[in-house]
Amino acid sequence: MIEENNLFSNLSVQPLAARLRPKDLNDFVGQEHLLGEGKILRRMIDSDKIPSMIFFGPPGVGKTTLAGIIANRTKAEFINFSAVNSGIKEIKNVMQQAEHNRNFGMRTLLFIDEIHRFNKAQQDAFLPFVERGSIILIGATTENPSFEINSALLSRCRVFILKALTPDNVVELLKRANKIYNLEISEELLRNLAIFSNGDARSALSVFEMIAMTGEKIITPEIIEQCTSRRSLLYDKNGEEHYNLISALHKSMRNSDPDAAIYWLTRMLESGEDPLYIARRVIRFASEDIGLAEPHALEMAVAAYNACHYIGMPECGINLAQAVVHMSICPKSNALYAAYNKARNDAVKNLASPVPLWLRNAPTALMKNLGYGKNYKYAHDYEDRITKMQCLPDELREREYYEPSEQGAELNYKKRLEKIKAYKKNLPS
Repeated sequence: MIEENNLFSNLSVQPLAARLRPKDLNDFVGQEHLLGEGKILRRMIDSDKIPSMIFFGPPGVGKTTLAGIIANRTKAEFINFSAVNSGIKEIKNVMQQAEHNRNFGMRTLLFIDEIHRFNKAQQDAFLPFVERGSIILIGATTENPSFEINSALLSRCRVFILKALTPDNVVELLKRANKIYNLEISEELLRNLAIFSNGDARSALSVFEMIAMTGEKIITPEIIEQCTSRRSLLYDKNGEEHYNLISALHKSMRNSDPDAAIYWLTRMLESGEDPLYIARRVIRFASEDIGLAEPHALEMAVAAYNACHYIGMPECGINLAQAVVHMSICPKSNALYAAYNKARNDAVKNLASPVPLWLRNAPTALMKNLGYGKNYKYAHDYEDRITKMQCLPDELREREYYEPSEQGAELNYKKRLEKIKAYKKNLPS
């Protein structure tokens, strides 16, 4: 389905998010890492040197809005193309229009929402037109483009990662919306709504519009609760309760208390927390607090994240509960976490440490003549597949980072590592 700018669009019947959509970068909220003064995307737009791009980020962060602003700044015809409702026939029609525009010296900016929904053949259809410059392609996706966009198309596009809006960003948008409705609503309730939206401006504005449609001018927490279908929004204006709850969940799992963990999980979900946020924290926990004491914990955490992604709330609550209880009962070890932090500190201090010559790849004759790869010991050529070859930089050659605990399956890793170290000591240099 193709949507083009229409001067006769009736703004009064459009959703609030569409009515508030800015037309200029000065009114755009968020994405300061890309659009702040001197930032790369800002420079591209200001200099009118726009390549084909992929915007990767969560819903409601301004991908469509930013594409429209770019079209206005570059004086290109803006075509909004939905991957959900379009096929090869619609693609061909758009490309014909773009070729027609090019013949008359006009650029076409083609924005494709949810580009990851196009299959390989549909994505390939855009390639020749991107290469010829018939279109400036801007694709928007909530999925990792490395996995969802064809490599040939992706290689011709610049990828920009858009971040979830901060609560301050969303509050600013809600205040703009209130200039239309003039509701009496406190700063604290606006902040609660902002946190409830989880960085999604569209979601926040939709709820605000629903609140305005109640006809009430003085907005109370009870009105917000009704419009959000939540019993309560417990976060304070600084979002402190948001962090208190995730801290309580994390520490309950760490203390092997499944009852407390599932309680705090439920509190978060019933307060409107994004289940994917919780799932990401559980994934982190699986490696930080369990690690190799139970290697399958990470698999369980990733599976829970995928389940939340596929089915959403409220159904995915039980998937998170399964993961949270599993994490609580698993044996605990922070050995990986400690090892990573120790290695990171050394890495930061020794960023310029050269890779030993024998560990370097030598794809050219010149590199071989310089000694790259010389004296490298291929482990599979040796008994027990182990050599005494030094793999750390010289200044760190004696460092040890991973110190396995005796918890759960990590005890087996500990015993294996001890055998490896003892075996290496007895090997000739």
